[in-house]
Amino acid sequence: MYTFLVMSDAYIALADGRVLEARARAPGRTRGELVFTTAYTGYEESLTDPSYAEQVLTFSYPLIGNYGVRSERFESDSVQPRAAIARELTEDVAAWLESQNVPAIDHIDTREIVTTVREEGAMACGIAAGENATPEDAVAEMEACEPMSAHVDIGADVSVAEPTVHEGDGAATVALVDCGAKGSIISSLTDRGADVTVFPYDATADDVAAVDPDVVFVSNGPGDPENFVAAQELIEAFAGEVPLAGICLGQQIIASALGGSTEKMSFGHRGVNQPVKDLRTEKVVMTTQNHGYTVDDTGPLEVTQVNVNDDTVEGLDSEELDVITRQYHPEANPGPHDSLGFFDEVLAMAESRQPVTAD
Repeated sequence: MYTFLVMSDAYIALADGRVLEARARAPGRTRGELVFTTAYTGYEESLTDPSYAEQVLTFSYPLIGNYGVRSERFESDSVQPRAAIARELTEDVAAWLESQNVPAIDHIDTREIVTTVREEGAMACGIAAGENATPEDAVAEMEACEPMSAHVDIGADVSVAEPTVHEGDGAATVALVDCGAKGSIISSLTDRGADVTVFPYDATADDVAAVDPDVVFVSNGPGDPENFVAAQELIEAFAGEVPLAGICLGQQIIASALGGSTEKMSFGHRGVNQPVKDLRTEKVVMTTQNHGYTVDDTGPLEVTQVNVNDDTVEGLDSEELDVITRQYHPEANPGPHDSLGFFDEVLAMAESRQPVTAD
């Protein structure tokens, strides 16, 4: 039974039966998978990260917006979560979210929300905020919320519709399969001289082969990796023929395509302080992460990096197949820059494939 508290102008209904009251900062009614991030900075990057599609993002850090909103920090051209929750949102962030038609609430105990998700797992929630919002509205939204695995074509919401080209200096040709790519992944490649053609999430092997790529790179993105069937088929077509790389969802898609499997985590990894250990060097680095699924069977790929906290797979390599993937975000927007060398490793694979020409 749902317990309705005193009158307010915002409510969030949780799948465990509670309805919490809050203050409306951007009005609207919505629903999604309730998750949290421990990042204490980088709210602009987090709110524009396509990996948060179909989710309601809770910030564990209490004040969000203390350095304003600047579009040059955005990872995509719009806010991606279905709603945002914070202990306190500044006027700048609240106005930005309202301009994007994204509901936002604050004046709520985010510690309670984070603890609930950690103990019970990511869950469905519903939000009703603004004039005439009622607890019943929030409950109705929550009850209509579908699990992430049910969003079978979520890639269509976050991917480019047509191939787009981002020029470097011709050092290599990278075919980036856009399953919800962050802009900083593209710039991390072009800054190193690569020409990047960004393909839709459902591109075919023939589409990609037309640019004669030196590397096929699968991006991050939202949802269940098993729903990205076209991307898996594309990887199968290029495996052993062209070097393969992937980040976050990209690692999961590549592992699945090559005979491995994935599983949903309880509450995932979302933040900028996840410790990762390299099994070859024994070195530990801090990483930025945003994912709710993980690789549980790596197939023919070698585990090279693991999460220090829970031993989940953070890095996969294969010299035989020319594969390198990372579960975390080496581009580090937001977060530490410990792993930027990943992009150098990717382009080194491309260089090894290119034919040597005479002077």
